[in-house]
Amino acid sequence: MEILMSVVIGILFAVAVYLMFSRNIIRVLIGTLLLSHSVHLILFTMAGLQRGAPPLLFLEAEAYADPLPQALILTAIVINFGVTAFVSVLVYRTYQEHKTVDLYDLRGEKDE
Repeated sequence: MEILMSVVIGILFAVAVYLMFSRNIIRVLIGTLLLSHSVHLILFTMAGLQRGAPPLLFLEAEAYADPLPQALILTAIVINFGVTAFVSVLVYRTYQEHKTVDLYDLRGEKDE
């Protein structure tokens, strides 16, 4: 299962980097979103994938799942949502002011 997750994470990283190298600022935003979600999956996979194991120590269980990575990922998702909302508003205001989402046009220089 970890091998499959590693392949999925690698694909997400590749797509995120490809989108971040784009000229369109909306694609860059989507690329950063995919990159952050792939980091969440890395944290989840590195903690170990266990099925059916309770995250509590006081239960009489043979194995238990560590709740700390799940709490860290949940916190990171909430922070990521706030940052995404903020950057989305910045992109919208940039489009309203400059009437473009092309990064080269926003820089003020033309391609040579």
